[in-house]
Amino acid sequence: MLDWTDRHERYFLRLISKHAWLYTEMVTTGALIHGDNERYLKFDHQEQPVALQLGGSDVQNMVTCAKMAEDFGYDEVNINVGCPSDRVQKGAFGACLMAEPQLIADCVSAMQNAVSIPVTVKNRIGIDDQDEETSLRHFIDVVSEAGCKTFIVHARKAWLKGLSPKQNRDVPPLNYPLVYQIKQENPDLEIIINGGITTLDECKNHLQFVDGVMVGREAYHNPFHLIDVDAMVYNDRRPTKTRLEILDQYIEYVEAQIADGVFLKHMTRHILGLFQGQTGAKAWRRHISEQAHKPGAGIEVLREAASYINESE
Repeated sequence: MLDWTDRHERYFLRLISKHAWLYTEMVTTGALIHGDNERYLKFDHQEQPVALQLGGSDVQNMVTCAKMAEDFGYDEVNINVGCPSDRVQKGAFGACLMAEPQLIADCVSAMQNAVSIPVTVKNRIGIDDQDEETSLRHFIDVVSEAGCKTFIVHARKAWLKGLSPKQNRDVPPLNYPLVYQIKQENPDLEIIINGGITTLDECKNHLQFVDGVMVGREAYHNPFHLIDVDAMVYNDRRPTKTRLEILDQYIEYVEAQIADGVFLKHMTRHILGLFQGQTGAKAWRRHISEQAHKPGAGIEVLREAASYINESE
């Protein structure tokens, strides 16, 4: 979710679900250590619970960044061993590290010794020509031995050679049963499944076999489908909000951020899918896309866009 789940997106999603765990986009250790870490780490505490997802493989740098995460108030630090993009491979982090489980184990051990918040891992079931069952079991065994208790498993191999990241979203096929088996074989580990999950009914089915479900792309493009998560998963039965009520609350946030110097366009791109499936959704998206980038654009753009929506259907 590089460039997607920034702090504005997470604040917006928190208005939809009070309890679901939120994860940052993957941030590299180099960006935090040598760049503007305030920019990458700043978040509103209303986003919590929230985890910082790190990309890196140098043990000492990972420790330094884990300490930053704890100091900023994050609830978890997550090591990304799943992203297959070219820029990730060149930086020696992401899915290519599936081939180096001992290095990830060393990172986990050192980070856990340095911070009190949980250190978790997001990984694939394998890469390229690895045998899925052998590679995943070996990876889980080695990294859990170092102390990692939570694995978020993307149930599709990452192909680093011959496929683009976009192609890798569909090829090779997902292998959910393998993730279920890993949970059965490791009842003391928290196993969270990820990959290709688009509905709450699918989530409910997966939860019969694993401890949790991570939804990425669908949560971004169709965020309102998360509105029933709190009731279904967390037994929070308070009345749900309408899309327009969520928008009103987000507008309050947007207004405060604009006063703090944030441009409207950086906050509106995340909410284009709020009215997916509703009459007027296309006009909503078009108005925002055409107006939000203009100099001096403010919350009136969102109110004008909302006038196209008929939510009473």
